[in-house]
Amino acid sequence: MEEKKLTERESIELITSMISRTKERYIGDGNILLMWGYLVVIVTITVWVLQATTLRREWLWLWFLIPLVGGVATPLMSRKRHLKSGVKTYSDNVTSRLWAIVGVSEVILTIICLCLAQLLKVNAWSSMLVYTLLVVPFAELTQGLIVREKCLVYGGLTGLAIGAIFICSVAGQMVLYAHWFLPLFIIAFIAMMIVPGHILNYKAKKR
Repeated sequence: MEEKKLTERESIELITSMISRTKERYIGDGNILLMWGYLVVIVTITVWVLQATTLRREWLWLWFLIPLVGGVATPLMSRKRHLKSGVKTYSDNVTSRLWAIVGVSEVILTIICLCLAQLLKVNAWSSMLVYTLLVVPFAELTQGLIVREKCLVYGGLTGLAIGAIFICSVAGQMVLYAHWFLPLFIIAFIAMMIVPGHILNYKAKKR
């Protein structure tokens, strides 16, 4: 049986339809963004306050709450969302794999930092925060361009700008003091996750 070839117009309409369906999924649910945004902000503030008041480095282990809580909650929330919205499109798969790459790369970097700390007594943990503000904004910016959602694009650009500040600081051998480093980290996640999450949910309610 001969396969039917799509015309240029039909191809554009198909791509536009997939993008539209993917956008509707994300506009319909900004809760995953909100979960990650509030999780990162709350853990960051908690670690910052506890370490500053007690001067005990043991509180730094609380950072691991972010991947543990987020890693468990995200698949559960994603599964619930996809059950409601139906079959996943190609655009859905692209964005899912994009964020999967982000997650895997973060895990690999965490393992490297652990090995350096335990075997060579090298403290490279600040690289986790710097790397996060490069790979996460890039993924969000790409996702925003795919689904044509401005709040994701602007949030990603804000995160990248702050990440660029950190990269330049490291390259210039500046010390990443908590009193300016962590506030910028928090602002980045508010711009990347919390603000877009509320915008997406607001758009969903308007519909």
